[in-house]
Amino acid sequence: MVSRDYSSRMAAALSVGVLVASVQAPVVAETGNKACGLLTASELESTLGVKVSMSGSGSMEDGKAELCTGESQTVTVLLRLAKRTAGTGGDAKAGVEAARTMGAQVDVKVFGPISCSTVVPPASLAQYGFNTTCTVSKSSAVAGVEVVTKTQKDMLSIEQLRPLAEKMVNRF
Repeated sequence: MVSRDYSSRMAAALSVGVLVASVQAPVVAETGNKACGLLTASELESTLGVKVSMSGSGSMEDGKAELCTGESQTVTVLLRLAKRTAGTGGDAKAGVEAARTMGAQVDVKVFGPISCSTVVPPASLAQYGFNTTCTVSKSSAVAGVEVVTKTQKDMLSIEQLRPLAEKMVNRF
């Protein structure tokens, strides 16, 4: 049996991209969210192969990050736009190491300002999903697209998600 603490740490570690800690903070509903403008519905659909209804946009309570979420029967998508703060890179590295320590297979690739990762959890934690994330870093901000699938066969590769990150480069 997997302990609750272990499961909670794995869930946090599975969000390896930028703002690893932000997934635990409360979200406040907001209109005009810039994160929702990072990618269009048609861009997401062409990459994912399914329609994703983007809704539930919001911002972090401290105003340092905006979030936009969407889902279909097979995938959940999270778009993030955040002010860049010191220590973000260390948080992402710590998340990668935590996931590996818990038995996840993690692959990270960097393409200039774009960093992408995949996380395949151990079988005992597969209920948390299979994660592919790409983030784009600029001097004052970081944008990310995260796709979580219920099954490994539906999981996107870094090569499939990277073109979406490339589209985000000039949109924030």
